[in-house]
Amino acid sequence: MRPSVFVLFICLVVAPAVSADVAILRTDYYQKTCPDFNKIVREAVTSKQAQQPTTAAGTLRLFFHDCFLEGCDASVLIATNSFNKAERDDDLNDSLPGDAFDIVNRIKTALELSCPGVVSCADILAQATRDLVTMVGGPYFDVKLGRKDGLESKAHKVRGNVPMPNQTVHDIHGMFMKNGFSLREMVALSGAHTIGFSHCKEFSDRLYGSKADPEINPRFATALKKLCKNHTVDDTIAAFNDVMTPGKFDNMYFKNLKRGLGLLASDHLLIKDNSTKPFVELYATNEKAFFEDFARAMEKMGTVGVKGDGEGEVRRRCDHFNNLNV
Repeated sequence: MRPSVFVLFICLVVAPAVSADVAILRTDYYQKTCPDFNKIVREAVTSKQAQQPTTAAGTLRLFFHDCFLEGCDASVLIATNSFNKAERDDDLNDSLPGDAFDIVNRIKTALELSCPGVVSCADILAQATRDLVTMVGGPYFDVKLGRKDGLESKAHKVRGNVPMPNQTVHDIHGMFMKNGFSLREMVALSGAHTIGFSHCKEFSDRLYGSKADPEINPRFATALKKLCKNHTVDDTIAAFNDVMTPGKFDNMYFKNLKRGLGLLASDHLLIKDNSTKPFVELYATNEKAFFEDFARAMEKMGTVGVKGDGEGEVRRRCDHFNNLNV
């Protein structure tokens, strides 16, 4: 897996189903059964982020991909086996970040030594995402716990459920609406692009040929053309989503959109479309408003399609179902 942070988020093709068991989620879920949960997660992400600064952005992306397909149930972590081709191995997920998978596996290993068979992989991913976002300067938000890990991960369900960089705001918003998110929440969540990077293949059509986008900042376009000139030979070449403060979670992403410094076509459309432009302008001038909206949207994201007792399991390994034949 190559580390990448792709701006857009996977979404369901059906109306959002927040499980009736969502009420079981609570912040102190592991207080008695795994009292060192918070400490183990925090220490692991601190070490990993110091070793590999792309971890925060990658894990945030992985969390979105998990929650918007089958709900927040760690289905995206499952590895393909001889019985099943899993979500992570669909072509549209081939650049999901290896650092994010690694941190979840590290935490799971440590937790299995401390409190075996207790903590779900879905909860690990949710908690690690929050801790990493705050580590790089982002807002704190509560993570309610008690999710169970899903029992299904199908690659064929990914196709058609990933918003693409050349889609309209209307089409992307329609996907978010199916998951219960408003237009404002969609724009706030797009602010995740204040950290991380995207591969050249995801925006190269804005740079070259007759369809090159004339609205990209000229100096930015020149630099991107130079960076991406060999991207058809080396598809690992990538650019920062936020060229100004790529490692810091702030509101610079929205400021950049106003300057023609949006990397993906879908980024740039947020400042052009009359329905989303007011939110971009608000967040560009008021970081506090962005942080508050992002935090609320992330709390909401963590409840999408969660599974409770009887609907899932606590995996012994995050990349395998307990029943390997599933």
